[in-house]
Amino acid sequence: METIYSLFKLQVKERPDALAVMDDKRQLSFAQLDQLIDTIASKFLVNYPKFIGIVMDHSVEMIASIFAVVKVGAAYVPAEPSFPVERIRYMMKECDIDFLITHGKYAADVNGGFRKLLIERGQECRTDIQIDDMSKPDGLAYVLYTSGTSGEPKGVCVSNSNVCHYVHAFQNEFHPEEGDRMLQYSVCSFDIFVEEMFTTLLSGAALCIPSEKTKADIPALMKYIESNRITELSGFPYLLLEMNKLERIPSCLRLLISGGDVLREKYISHLLPQVLVYNTYGPSETTVCASYYKCNGGYALEDSTYPIGKPVLGVEINIQDEKGNVLKDGETGEICIYGNGVSQGYIGNKPEQENFTETGKGRQMYHSGDLGYVLPDGNLAFLRRKDKQVMILGKRVECDEVENLLNTCNEVEKGVVCAYTDPNQLSYLVAYIVPRDEETFDYHELHRKLSMYLTPFMIPEFFVKMQSLPMTANGKVDRKALPVVLKEWKL
Repeated sequence: METIYSLFKLQVKERPDALAVMDDKRQLSFAQLDQLIDTIASKFLVNYPKFIGIVMDHSVEMIASIFAVVKVGAAYVPAEPSFPVERIRYMMKECDIDFLITHGKYAADVNGGFRKLLIERGQECRTDIQIDDMSKPDGLAYVLYTSGTSGEPKGVCVSNSNVCHYVHAFQNEFHPEEGDRMLQYSVCSFDIFVEEMFTTLLSGAALCIPSEKTKADIPALMKYIESNRITELSGFPYLLLEMNKLERIPSCLRLLISGGDVLREKYISHLLPQVLVYNTYGPSETTVCASYYKCNGGYALEDSTYPIGKPVLGVEINIQDEKGNVLKDGETGEICIYGNGVSQGYIGNKPEQENFTETGKGRQMYHSGDLGYVLPDGNLAFLRRKDKQVMILGKRVECDEVENLLNTCNEVEKGVVCAYTDPNQLSYLVAYIVPRDEETFDYHELHRKLSMYLTPFMIPEFFVKMQSLPMTANGKVDRKALPVVLKEWKL
């Protein structure tokens, strides 16, 4: 039976000297990366760990640390060093991590009583160490945290077999191989990172990690892609939008994959003649992607968005009504996903676990909470969320989570958070607050408190101070009566 590490080890045996991973400081072959994996695993602070936190700079050492975790049969729990400290603490405590792998410069910031293993840039690859592979197909590989409807983040538990399934689905569609190079662009807490890392290294291709400074500058990023002969890039639609503004993109690119949010026709109008472009869809709960759509030679819908395509290898998708009946093509309902990508659910006793159900055939199904329908040619169209969850900068945000936190702040007597869309149909949040004390209310202090728990994209863009919130006849906040903050968005 396959695991992440067993598939990686096959690549080590077949192409030990081929480039596996590079960052702005060094590059390693598959054999050298395997040595670094064992070197790091040999330093682990406990035997037979279950969960290990990862808070590191994106680097060769970070990739090796992740593989070391899965090799010893544990699951990694990733967080960016820039995340709010309280959010990191919550994630690591809920998973009850055995220890945290980080750099010395972050050790003091990530508190909470966690034991820490410090792995620094430039860690040597020892050749005299060999660690046993203890990974299992049904063993957890990672826990990724997304926004939760209960008002707290929820950790999605993904197994080795889930990841191996997706690697095969990716290979079936995109055929990565030795000579291909994937850009590492995503944050580690989003499943695009999973796609970048595992589909690449388990297929014999190379992962290329630019500096954060390079990632933040589109011209510099394009220069990096060209000079390092990057062939594949997976990212949010907004990255493709920025590339679409350029006169040309590096000719070495053969594949652009858009995921995490809707892809609009105007985002890729100049890219299509230059490169293969795919639109993808899939919640973290179903392991990266559940469907693919090839935009080249394809079409956009009336609202200018592209279809999300057809199920990937090993996945089945249908559209259901609220009673669980499968709807006919063209009828709008909830997108329901079956197959080898459906994960084990969430860490802890989360109410959202009810979205995972067993079917009569012994298969597990995930109710996505997304509305869509089947087009006449069999492709799927995505419409919107059923609930108040929205996508901001390609990341899911539950308005309830932000609203619940807002109402825990002493400065706020009552508060609600609503999502709106700008002229480009991009979502943004507005917080409506009734201050506890009008005279002493301090917006900057409120913002500071929110930033301790929420990542920047989750903090409302606008705050509206109100004397009272409009109410409906049955005593609920009348959200339709709230003043709408209009946002102008220029491309």
